Amino acid sequence: MSEKDPKTSQDLTVVVQTLLQQMQDKFQTMSDQIIGRNILPHITRIDDLEKNISDLMTQAGVEELEEETKVTETSGTA
Repeated sequence: MSEKDPKTSQDLTVVVQTLLQQMQDKFQTMSDQIIGRNILPHITRIDDLEKNISDLMTQAGVEELEEETKVTETSGTA
């Protein structure tokens, strides 16, 4: 019986390690799916909003007004 105990203990260790690795793999897969579903679409939407704001500012001439204001302030202080 003493010969079987170490073997049984080793087998149990292997089974537990395998089970834990499988659980870790499944958890990682689920985490990746959650991040992909929830965060990535928001990042894309934020990028789109930033581009739209930039386009609107260009169309409204805000960038030109900001540059003119900086030039006026610089020449006014000199």
